[in-house]
Amino acid sequence: MKPNLLFLTCANQEEADKIAQALLEKKLVVCVKKSPVNSDFLWQGKIDHASEILLVMDSSEELFDQAEQEVKRLHSYDTPNLVSVLVSKSSSGIAQWLGQELN
Repeated sequence: MKPNLLFLTCANQEEADKIAQALLEKKLVVCVKKSPVNSDFLWQGKIDHASEILLVMDSSEELFDQAEQEVKRLHSYDTPNLVSVLVSKSSSGIAQWLGQELN
């Protein structure tokens, strides 16, 4: 199992909670951290701004496609921005935790 971090912005706390709960219940992530963020971005040729909730989730690279499908099903954005970053090093025991919880 290859540890990774998933990053996803959500429109609001309700959406973030709904997505976090679904990914945890389906054992696609082992932990979800939620934090309010202010985002500036290009959308349809214009600069836009939004207050969002950023999810940082501990998962496994092998589960990305399943997590992406669940996010697309639940997310309100036309194009949810789910990003996966491989973890090259982590504290001892993290890989074991992932293996125990995500199987």
